[in-house]
Amino acid sequence: MNKILVIATHPDDETLGCGGTLLKHKDFGDEIHWLIATDIKESEGFDKTLVEKRNIEINIVEKHFNFNSVSKLGISTTKVDQSSMEELTKKISNVINKVKPNIVYLPFKGDIHSDHKYLFDAAYSCTKSYRYPFIKKVYMMETLSETEFSLTIRSEYFVPNVFVDISDFINKKIEIMKIYESEIGEHPFPRSEESIGALAMYRGSVAGCKYAESFMLLREIN
Repeated sequence: MNKILVIATHPDDETLGCGGTLLKHKDFGDEIHWLIATDIKESEGFDKTLVEKRNIEINIVEKHFNFNSVSKLGISTTKVDQSSMEELTKKISNVINKVKPNIVYLPFKGDIHSDHKYLFDAAYSCTKSYRYPFIKKVYMMETLSETEFSLTIRSEYFVPNVFVDISDFINKKIEIMKIYESEIGEHPFPRSEESIGALAMYRGSVAGCKYAESFMLLREIN
């Protein structure tokens, strides 16, 4: 049995980036764990109704995936890079040492959103083999509306080298994504049902299946 940890900068990144893969892990009997870095708060000017609605959405998504645990860092959304790297790394490290995953999914280091980049740097530093020997695989995931808008120079481009057949889980992935009502829109909005399906179909065409999710493998220890 594997123990999976997905580190999401914002709620919905887990579904967009590796939702089908998480469902497949769960179907195989693996444990899946969810770390949410950011939160929206009334104290930051967000409407109380919106805050309550987002918390309800997260609870529903948690049940649909049947996560074994959910951890929240509670960092104000859009302010991840205002946290000290030391503080952020410590918070992530505490979760990793509690879960002890052998597989970790991270945001892509070149995503357009600065919060994604900052979180990647902090989280990746928490995967060193001499401090976290239980981690055997580290992946970066592809997140619609973030990864495809990154700079297209070679050093920042998402070049997948791992593909996961999610043909049996694509409909469930889209169903879960629709729970985030304020995050999904009509095509050509990047986070639309059509775009999610199209990306999965395109990655599937590379992998020789109907629908797939793609990842960049950063490290594998056998």
